[in-house]
Amino acid sequence: MNTSVYEKRREELKSEMRARGLSAMLVSLAANRYYLSGFELHDAQCNESSGWLVVTPDRDCLFTDPRYLDAARKVWDENDLGIYTARKHEEIAAFLHGRGIDTLGFEPKALHLFDYDKLAEHFTLISTENIVESLRIIKDEDEIRRMDASMRLNHELFEYIEGELVPGRTEKEIAWLVEKFFREHGAQGLAFSTIVGVGPNAALPHCIPGDTKLRENDMVLIDTGCRLLDYNSDQTRTFWVGDKPSDRFQKTMAQVRAAQQAAIDIIRPGLSCVDAYRAAYAVFEKDGVEALFTHGLGHGVGLETHEPPSLSRAGQGKLEPGMVVTVEPGLYDPAWGGIRWEYQVLVTEDGCRVM
Repeated sequence: MNTSVYEKRREELKSEMRARGLSAMLVSLAANRYYLSGFELHDAQCNESSGWLVVTPDRDCLFTDPRYLDAARKVWDENDLGIYTARKHEEIAAFLHGRGIDTLGFEPKALHLFDYDKLAEHFTLISTENIVESLRIIKDEDEIRRMDASMRLNHELFEYIEGELVPGRTEKEIAWLVEKFFREHGAQGLAFSTIVGVGPNAALPHCIPGDTKLRENDMVLIDTGCRLLDYNSDQTRTFWVGDKPSDRFQKTMAQVRAAQQAAIDIIRPGLSCVDAYRAAYAVFEKDGVEALFTHGLGHGVGLETHEPPSLSRAGQGKLEPGMVVTVEPGLYDPAWGGIRWEYQVLVTEDGCRVM
């Protein structure tokens, strides 16, 4: 495996660490660990880590348990590899103390309190926020290539699934057809659990597919994505099942698409994240339906399905070339249903490109 891209990313991280006065950094978030090392994109479950990476000015260290030894050897110099067993924290501390490391920056969003307390017995711990994420937020050419491939498969999925939306099929059956299509066409897995909502259930932005059946002359909202070449896609479409969409469906769809286009029209380098949200919100506000827009406009996508930046009323920072964000306004009425329409957008040097 060519590890040079990971080495380059760690050098960029070290520059950030020097600027913040950090001598060593413990990386525990799985996506950050993979971004910097190429080792294990996912942890087995939320309370079980595949390993930790420690970045230092000189020699970086990867720690894992015996189950991942062979996988770690493929990406890491064995001289800088620590294999821990039952006494994980003591063994890691002994390894790092032997290299003169007694202070660690850590990621508070990705370190259990149990691990924090154990590590605090051996190290001075310094909380950090979004240091690695500030590097990941700008995608390089290879990352963009992978994300374009992931989005192409997403487009193919929606072309296929529209033909499968026949009355009588349940939300769960549609969700299974989505996952099956992705798997059979090369995806490593789902980016997230597929959302399928029929009729009033479409008003639930994160509806869990159930036994509700597709009906003639009704709507169905599908939000799904795949992971391909390690990178995620995210896309929502709302379909009408039947020959002629209702007047309300057509009107609401037009409002949603107009709000989306208003944001896309102004997305460019230098635009504040909150202004992208406001552009869509203003369209809804003009029509008096802003109260039905209950979430942010979008979010970053990459190794994770949801990552910085946030296009919302609380969004911070400005857009830069190489950022990939979703633009997904929606209107939701629990008594009727909801419509969301989502594009994944790459910020370019002079505007943006729908992926």
